[in-house]
Amino acid sequence: MLIDTLKYISQLLPVLASVFFILSLRGLSSAATSRKGNIFGMLGISISILVPLCYCFCVLFLRQIIPNNINDFYGSLFFGLTIAALSFGGGIGYDIAKKINMTALPQLVAAFHSLVGLSAVFIACAIFSAPNLFALFNTSDQPIPLSNAIEMAIGAAIGAITFTGSIVAFGKLQGFISGKPLKYKGQHKLNFLVALLIIISSIIFVNKQTAILFAIIIFASFALGYLLIMPIGGADMPVIVSMLNSYSGWAAAGIGFTLDNNVLIIVGALVGTSGAILSNIMCKGMNRSLKNVILGGMGVETSLTNDSGNIQRNVKICSPEDAAFIIKNAESIILIPGYGMAVSQAQHAIKELSELLKNEKISIKYAIHPVAGRMPGHMNVLLAEANIPYEDAFEMDEINHEFGSCDVAIVIGANDITNPAAKTDPASPIYGMPVLEVERAKTVLFIKRSLGSGYAGVDNPLFYQGNTMMVLGDAKKVVEGLIKALKEN
Repeated sequence: MLIDTLKYISQLLPVLASVFFILSLRGLSSAATSRKGNIFGMLGISISILVPLCYCFCVLFLRQIIPNNINDFYGSLFFGLTIAALSFGGGIGYDIAKKINMTALPQLVAAFHSLVGLSAVFIACAIFSAPNLFALFNTSDQPIPLSNAIEMAIGAAIGAITFTGSIVAFGKLQGFISGKPLKYKGQHKLNFLVALLIIISSIIFVNKQTAILFAIIIFASFALGYLLIMPIGGADMPVIVSMLNSYSGWAAAGIGFTLDNNVLIIVGALVGTSGAILSNIMCKGMNRSLKNVILGGMGVETSLTNDSGNIQRNVKICSPEDAAFIIKNAESIILIPGYGMAVSQAQHAIKELSELLKNEKISIKYAIHPVAGRMPGHMNVLLAEANIPYEDAFEMDEINHEFGSCDVAIVIGANDITNPAAKTDPASPIYGMPVLEVERAKTVLFIKRSLGSGYAGVDNPLFYQGNTMMVLGDAKKVVEGLIKALKEN
């Protein structure tokens, strides 16, 4: 009776977990319901963890589910390793979640993607080495069924690409690797040849199933992941993080088919599809081609300066006190958060500034560019952390037309996404990328540490416009200075 009950529960739990994951995606589609979406996602993960625990219980205490040719030693080992893995991984995850800074979230996401990809590779290797241990096939001396071999090859290849690609993305975001695109002659031909090697090896592998072919698939995929992401420029990292998210989902789905694990299949498909859709949205936000992202041809050469003759090099620099005077006399203000806000952790100070200005009957809105920061939704997460109302934040397409009637636009470390050269300079590396049209505001207050270029390595002509005033310094300290000056006056 107990065995039948546990089997029923083990079949029901994946379905229930999948429902929660679907509800999670639905909740995350809106800022207003994102908190519920996160809760649903955590419930789905928690339920998914119960599945291997049920198997462990059956293995150790009821001696069920174990294949006939697996003895008690391996059953106990399976139980011990599963509990150890859950405890070790959960402990590390908890520790990271407590210590991680909001500015490091993009790197963390890239690092987690790499672990998903590597897990897919390890699982595929384990199944290939000892398929009987997984109770999936008849005996270890018989070939793995064709369908399972195909799924293994696909899952292992995508997982390997995801691993090295995510490691490169992590390095670029963390600064270990230069954000400058790596360009060389014959780059696309080399990528094509490596991809062709993977495809041919996979086709032969599903029939021959030799270790050398499997190794070629994995190591060639490792190389392809590196080759695809290294040519991507630093400014395009938000799209790459989103695309790697999609890759990790498809890797999980492929291995899910091999393991006959419904949770992995459903969750992998959800992550893969949603990641691809988000990547497409991000590409449109940057006027990039999704095909180029997939093929690794998105990177562009960057320049540290832009000394066109028509750019006025004079810069107006003002103090927080001067900026406070301008702000206090405004009727409408649009704030543009960027990575500079994330670095200085200025979102809470900005919330205080917004409340202070609202009390003075000044209209406050936030303009969110789809690729502001280092990952999709980076600014939305920071604003939500400071409890800034969802209704105050507007996407680029919703608010761009309002800059012309705006009294003051306050740019907080958002360099590339406000650069008018994207519209006017065909030679600029970011030419064609839709940007926030802050230059149309009556006054632009640009809060920035220095006059240096942004992550794309491109000089911003907005610094030198007649209606722009630079407030140089750490964003949090500058905003705190604005608050102090407004309160004193």
